Amino acid sequence: MRMTYFQRFTNPVVLGGLAGLLLMLGSFGGGAIRYRGGVLDALGLDFIAFGHAQGVSNTVLFIGQLLLIGAWVHLGRRLFKNEDSPSNNLGLVRRTLYAMVVPLIFAAPMMSRDVYSYLMQGAMLRDGFDPYTEGAAVNPGPMLLEVSHDWRNTTTPYGPLHLWIGDMITSVVGDNVTAGVIAYKVLSIIGLAAIAWSVVRIAQHFGANPAIALWIGVANPVMIIHMIGGMHNESLMVGLVSIGLLLVLKKRFASGVALIAVAVALKATAAIALPFVVWIGMHHFAGFLATKKAQNSPTLSQQILGFLVSGSAGVAITGIVVSIITWMSGASWGWISEISGNSKVINPLAFPSLVASVITMVSEVFIDDFNYNAVVNVMRTISMVIMLGGLAVCWWLFRQNERRAIAGTAAAYAVAFVFNSVTLPWYYASLISLLGTFKPPMWLIRGSAGASVFIALMFTGSGNHQLYNIVTVIVSALIAWLATVVIFDDTTTSSKQVTKQA
Repeated sequence: MRMTYFQRFTNPVVLGGLAGLLLMLGSFGGGAIRYRGGVLDALGLDFIAFGHAQGVSNTVLFIGQLLLIGAWVHLGRRLFKNEDSPSNNLGLVRRTLYAMVVPLIFAAPMMSRDVYSYLMQGAMLRDGFDPYTEGAAVNPGPMLLEVSHDWRNTTTPYGPLHLWIGDMITSVVGDNVTAGVIAYKVLSIIGLAAIAWSVVRIAQHFGANPAIALWIGVANPVMIIHMIGGMHNESLMVGLVSIGLLLVLKKRFASGVALIAVAVALKATAAIALPFVVWIGMHHFAGFLATKKAQNSPTLSQQILGFLVSGSAGVAITGIVVSIITWMSGASWGWISEISGNSKVINPLAFPSLVASVITMVSEVFIDDFNYNAVVNVMRTISMVIMLGGLAVCWWLFRQNERRAIAGTAAAYAVAFVFNSVTLPWYYASLISLLGTFKPPMWLIRGSAGASVFIALMFTGSGNHQLYNIVTVIVSALIAWLATVVIFDDTTTSSKQVTKQA
């Protein structure tokens, strides 16, 4: 039967493509655009970024956000209503993902100005400065003008590979900021493609539903907006970790650990996956020893030997890879002391900031000059202890088999990001990418879907968050709740769907 125009328009592929197009068009006036120069200036269209025209751009960008969420919600509803076969559903998710991403290839940076800091940090290494001890202001030039004022005098928390990539890009493009942004756009797309490729295969390895894994883990609006729109280095980092995990699951331990180590050299967050990889390696090696001796299952001594071998090999490979990259990049080891990140960022996504804000809000009723900074510093110390304890607990509780190890990796990322001193939406890419790969319970998928919609609405095109705008938070929470109702309108049917397609 021929599709009606309404059915065509409400197809998630069409909606996703339209959303990407609107985001792209709105980004040039409402995104994190250049302070000086850029494409608009070269074309004589810089008026788009000011006054009423900027208001129109912001509106177009916001409508694009809503349509992107709508396309994702509609796609999820189709998956959980079991309207098609698993293979056709996977194809539909892929086509929707392509439709969302392709227009954003041509978009200006949005939701964050971090890409300009990436370029500046690369230029600093290129020009002989140490980004681990000096701020961007020591190297004046066109790139410095685009760095957010908050970050011009701060050091970088990223690894030597991050600086090396920036060094290579700025050595090629010089001080051409636009060309540098395009280079990072290409890297972000490569990263997302790597995530998409590996997530599907990890889900298939565990017999999970690859369509749902791709839907929740890659086509997710948080991933699209912040990995491609914001061009964060998480895209490449998570891509490397995802492929590394897949290689380890396929019993290519050394290659998998080496790739994750490369990701660690990009951003230290990747290291959270390594202890869980040791469990996978232990099970593989112990299983090999048991098979060799014609045993049905490994003995405790074989498991201990497997743990020692995989742990030692993992530490050695990681150390060698990171050391080689640090040496080849010409960067220093100063990144180790910068891992904790910059403490300037305050938002309720981080547990210590949230608790400190609530305590301050109540206390200010009674004390006019209540010291928020003192409270947040104490809470960050407490939170760090909780985080370290939580990571250890996750590592021990999720040791039983491969599937549990991958689930434990996701749980550890959740603990790290919730209790970290500083947390931003794109940090959660490491967690989001794994959510659908290990046959997760329905409550986790439902909760993650709602949280994704909420977070996707929390940032404006210029990069400012709305987490302290009470009206926006309430409206966004209602939209997130409504989205989960639409996607999972029949919990029983949804549960059967996951089980059936898994």
